[in-house]
Amino acid sequence: MQITWLGHSSFRITIGGQVLLIDPWLSGNPMLSDAQHDAATAGATHILLTHGHFDHIADTLPLARKLNIPVVGQYDLMSHWAGTENIQTIGFNKGGTVNLGGDGAGVQVTMVHATHSSTFSSPEGPRIAGTECGFMIAGEGHVIYVTGDTDVMADMKVFADLHAPDIGILSCGGYFTMDMRRAAYAAKTFFDFKTVIPCHYRTFPILEQSATVLTDALPGVKVIEPQVLEPITI
Repeated sequence: MQITWLGHSSFRITIGGQVLLIDPWLSGNPMLSDAQHDAATAGATHILLTHGHFDHIADTLPLARKLNIPVVGQYDLMSHWAGTENIQTIGFNKGGTVNLGGDGAGVQVTMVHATHSSTFSSPEGPRIAGTECGFMIAGEGHVIYVTGDTDVMADMKVFADLHAPDIGILSCGGYFTMDMRRAAYAAKTFFDFKTVIPCHYRTFPILEQSATVLTDALPGVKVIEPQVLEPITI
């Protein structure tokens, strides 16, 4: 398995023979140059979306068309796009699980709750883009919890009991999501992560720039501050 950060909350995850793009924001992403876009997306098999904000969704439609791959996400938005944008979609909802295929039992993705907001821009103003979510991604004997943009939630105890994720990709830059201290609280209180990867930080000055607080609060957990396009092999 390889987890590759594309900056902000965008990831490329190679798991079970599949290549998943999580919340692909390439164009205008200050951490990813134009010259790096092809390497970031080559061979992708699916796009997974946690919610509709521009810094998670901006390149979704052009990538889905260019790569001819499905977008996987919340049912309402996927149904809308399937009818209006001529793309492949896999729409489901919180608590549901879809099998994306691949090696062995395939890659299983369960949609879980998050607490944030979800809109996208239109000529008529902001439009509701379904509801925000996170994902449990299971494959190769691992479970990855992609929190999406969220604060700490008591729901996380349920997620841990049901899915026992060993890898956490945590939005923890503060201001728009939980910060490093709150993310550390969530990790210590609810989960037994072996590996934690922070995201939604360093992109803008308003966000936290270092994961030191997270690292110091989680002794015994491998906290990896990702570097753009440098694969993390697990």
